[in-house]
Amino acid sequence: MSHNIWQGKNVQLRAMEQEDWEVFHKNDEDAEEARLCYEIPFPRSSAGARKWAAEVAQTPPHNDVYRLVIESAPGEVVGTLNTMACDRRCGTFKYGIAIFRPHWRKGYASEAIRLLLRYYFQELGYQKVTVHVYAFNDASLKLHQKLGFQIEGRLRRMIYTNGAYHDEYVLGLTSDEFVFDGASSERQ
Repeated sequence: MSHNIWQGKNVQLRAMEQEDWEVFHKNDEDAEEARLCYEIPFPRSSAGARKWAAEVAQTPPHNDVYRLVIESAPGEVVGTLNTMACDRRCGTFKYGIAIFRPHWRKGYASEAIRLLLRYYFQELGYQKVTVHVYAFNDASLKLHQKLGFQIEGRLRRMIYTNGAYHDEYVLGLTSDEFVFDGASSERQ
């Protein structure tokens, strides 16, 4: 019996498909979600969303940097998870996650993050992950702390949005601290 490492109980991580453009384009309209993740962008046309999705779908991982789609068990796209700043020599990487508003508070983010961390720690050999969370994003801060991340720093006045400057937290988790399904990730 084979097991898909990208499949959890409630979500799976998969590559972007060109057909995903519509759900991402619709999500582009949610300015508050955009503010929590990065910034509120200029509007994008349908043609622009199609082109973006086609480009992402055709882009292979490069130096372990990759965008994954988060799909619920029924097969609905519920968000995205992308890695960045992957440094094999030091064994460190970062990621960003966005769950689309209709799917908040269903456990999709924590399961998707665990799937990603299991792969990067146990298959690729990374030893530490770092994530940046805006100080006003309480849900993300609590989620990451629940997953075992430690606050390693607070960058003052790093984000400007909604007419004010905000701090940004830096949180980290090592492979030795990572727990997946109740079992430590420590290597045997």
